[in-house]
Amino acid sequence: MKYLFINSVAGFGSTGRIAAEQCRGLMAQGHECVLAFGREEANCSDIPTVRIGTPMDYRLHGAESRLLDDSGFGSRRATRRFLDWVREYDPDVIWLHNVHGYYIHLGELFTYLRGCGKTIFWTLHDCWSFTGHCAYFDYVGCDRWKTGCHDCPQKRAYPASILLDNSRKNYEKKRELFTGIPNVTLIVPSHWLESRVKESFLRDYPVKVVYNTVNREIFKPTPGNFREKYGLENKIILLGVASVWDERKGLRDFLALHDLLDEEYAIVLIGLSAKQIQSLPAGILGLPRTNSVQELAEAYTAVDVFLNPSTEETFGMTVLEARCCGTETVVYQGTACEEVVSQFGGIAEGERMGRIFGYVAERIIETQEEADAARYDTQSRGYRRSDRRQIAGRKDIGDYEWKDRPGSTRMDGRQIINAEDQFLLGYALPHSTGGIGNTFRYRNWTLNVYMDYALGHSVRNDMQMRYFQSTMGNCN
Repeated sequence: MKYLFINSVAGFGSTGRIAAEQCRGLMAQGHECVLAFGREEANCSDIPTVRIGTPMDYRLHGAESRLLDDSGFGSRRATRRFLDWVREYDPDVIWLHNVHGYYIHLGELFTYLRGCGKTIFWTLHDCWSFTGHCAYFDYVGCDRWKTGCHDCPQKRAYPASILLDNSRKNYEKKRELFTGIPNVTLIVPSHWLESRVKESFLRDYPVKVVYNTVNREIFKPTPGNFREKYGLENKIILLGVASVWDERKGLRDFLALHDLLDEEYAIVLIGLSAKQIQSLPAGILGLPRTNSVQELAEAYTAVDVFLNPSTEETFGMTVLEARCCGTETVVYQGTACEEVVSQFGGIAEGERMGRIFGYVAERIIETQEEADAARYDTQSRGYRRSDRRQIAGRKDIGDYEWKDRPGSTRMDGRQIINAEDQFLLGYALPHSTGGIGNTFRYRNWTLNVYMDYALGHSVRNDMQMRYFQSTMGNCN
């Protein structure tokens, strides 16, 4: 099949990497893919790409949006040229990602989509698609998007307008363009965003929750010289990463945290603008945004804790990237980041410490047919007694088939078992402890009695685990 992906950027930034990874996965299965983008330069040379418009087109679109608050309604001529190419390419599936970013005309695009007869997927990465202006609204307590935007309290937030407030008109135009299109499925990265979509004018479309994934060949424990490079060898490092450090991302919280820590700690923030870096106090290392995923992986690996104090997120890719690099993560409650740490590990503010994650046995494989049909297991060495061969990922009779989490990474179109499929099994630390003691004396006799207790935790029985897990005999 022929797939066309459309996103503001290609191969960098969270959405650009997600779209690129989807292309790679489908191409590995034999499908044909093209990633269309409108901003910056493509950072995915292994994927066919096509550019929508020119740098001048999106600069003019952005300038128009700054004055007239009509983001998404510039670049008409560039969009028409792109749609001429789309008709010639004739894809079977059109997969939208971010359609905001000053690069495409929504009216032209969605008029084409309404009548094209193609299968359409639309992955939402924020809330912009169902508001009259902003991409996020919870952190300012605005719910006008549910009934009709007007008098936007975030006119100066992305996509910023310095002159007009066109939120009412934008809301009506989006509702008219985005609704009633056949063969559309919305894909969201969290149940947090799903709940918002179901309260919006997009509620009539089917919505699927598919957690974002990262390339584990890149985001894994990656030794480097990050500490030595920045003179942080003997520090406890707290890291924050964002593509844009706006109010929502929690920069002020990092500044407040800096005032509470002593010289044993160092805070490192990646993704800051030059102006933000100059304004940082001593003790906080500010670094600009990087398009090198290798550098990011080295930074995640080098630090002690990754903090994401964002007050509103639809997923939190940086949290997952840090977890895949083996770093402890801490997030706020009330955002999709809390959902991420509940799925992949980490701590949300106010949560209990010492959580235990592990795999859950679904059944025991009893026949050779079941073994052949079992999910690929990244932890399995794949030894079988029948052929005495070791092929990574396969299972044998007597092995456990582990329970699969919905939305975990696929390989060649099949669900696989990997670290994303671990469940919360319990807590290593009790929620309550106590004890009682007394001493009894009678003449020359003394009796000391002491009892203590611990409640609400799990006891790890290593001996039982050793004898009942699938590791004895065949090393699976």
